[in-house]
Amino acid sequence: MRPFEFATAGRIVFGAGTFSQLEGIAAGLGKRPLIVTGKRGAATAGAKFTVAGEPTIDLIREGAQAFRDSNCDMAIAIGGGSAIDAGKAIAAAAANPGDLLEYLEVIGKGRPLDSPPYPFIAVPTTAGTGSEVTRNAVLGSPEHGVKVSLRSPLMLPRVAIVDPELTRTLPPDVTASTGLDALTQLLEPYVSTRANPMTDNFCLDGIRRAAPGLSRAYADGDDAEARTNMCWASLLGGLSLANAGLGVVHGFAAPIGGMFAAPHGAVCAAILPAGMRANIRALRQREPRNPALDRYGAIARLLTGVSDATAEDGVEWVESLAKQMAIPRLGTYGIGDRDLPALVEKAGRASSMKANPVPLTPAELTAVVEGCL
Repeated sequence: MRPFEFATAGRIVFGAGTFSQLEGIAAGLGKRPLIVTGKRGAATAGAKFTVAGEPTIDLIREGAQAFRDSNCDMAIAIGGGSAIDAGKAIAAAAANPGDLLEYLEVIGKGRPLDSPPYPFIAVPTTAGTGSEVTRNAVLGSPEHGVKVSLRSPLMLPRVAIVDPELTRTLPPDVTASTGLDALTQLLEPYVSTRANPMTDNFCLDGIRRAAPGLSRAYADGDDAEARTNMCWASLLGGLSLANAGLGVVHGFAAPIGGMFAAPHGAVCAAILPAGMRANIRALRQREPRNPALDRYGAIARLLTGVSDATAEDGVEWVESLAKQMAIPRLGTYGIGDRDLPALVEKAGRASSMKANPVPLTPAELTAVVEGCL
C-alpha cells in the first residue's frame, strides 16, 4: 500500500433536517457571519453577499471587502458549488493581506496563505460539486480565459452541513448537470494516479448509489431516498477528489469555464463519456496492464448492474443517461473547431489533468472535445 494522506472538513453533519442545526453550530464559531448565497438564496438576517454566477477573482475581492466592511468574523455559504467556493475564498482572502494573484495556481504565484482563513461553514443546496469538503475554490479569470484554484489545506470548511431536504426543489436540468458532475467526481478519483484505499471505498459506494439515484431524482424531485443518495454520493465525490485528484474531464472544464459562459456541471456532464472513452482507448493501446483499465471495468459493472460488463459498456451507460437527461452539447455554449487548439493547450496545463490515469496526446485531447461539440 502506497503512503497517502487524507484531510477533510473539521466536522460533517449529514441527514434530512440537519439545516436546523446551523444557528447553533455557527454560534460556536463567531458572532457576525457574512452569509454567501446564490442568486436564488433565501432571505437571511445579517450581512449578505450574493453570488449570481460562477465566482471570479474580482468577485472574491469584492466579497472580501464586504466581509471587512461589515466587521464579520466568519462566513457561511448556503447554495450550490459557486456560492460555496465563493464563501470559502472570501474567508481566505479576508484574512490574508496579499492580492489574490499572490496565492492562485497557474496564473498567479501559488504562494501559501499567510494566515488561516476565517471560520467557514458550507451548506450545499445541490448534489454535485462536493465543495463542502474540499480544500480549494475554483475562480474564473476572464482576463486569462481560464479557471484556476485558490488552494490550501487551511481552506477546508470548519463544518459541512449536508441536508438532502435542501435539494428537493432543484429543477430537473440542474439535478442532471450537478448529478453527472458528482458522478464524474467519483469516477475520476477512482482511476486517478493518486487513488488510495480510503478514497476507493468512497468512490465505489458513491457510484453504487448514484447509478440508480440520479435518474430517479431527475424523474421525481420529491424522491427522498434518491435525493439522499445523491447528496451522499456528492459528498463522497468531494472527499475523493480532494484527496485523490481528478482527470481529463475536469482538465477541460477549467479552460472551457474560463473562456465561455458554460456552467461547470453541464460541461463535465457533456465531456464525461468522451473523456472515459479516450482514457480507455489509450490504456488499451499503450498501458494494457495499468490497473485503471480494470477499474473502468469495475465502474461499468456498478453502473450497469451486469456482472460481465466491459469498460466500454460503462461509457455507453453514461452516454445513454446523458442523452436521457438532455445534457446540452458543448456547441450550445458557442464552442467551435476554432477554439480547439487553445482549449487543448490550456487543458494540458490544468492541475486536474495531472492525475489522469494515462497521458493523452494533443490529438487525443482534441478528439475528446470534437466529439462533444
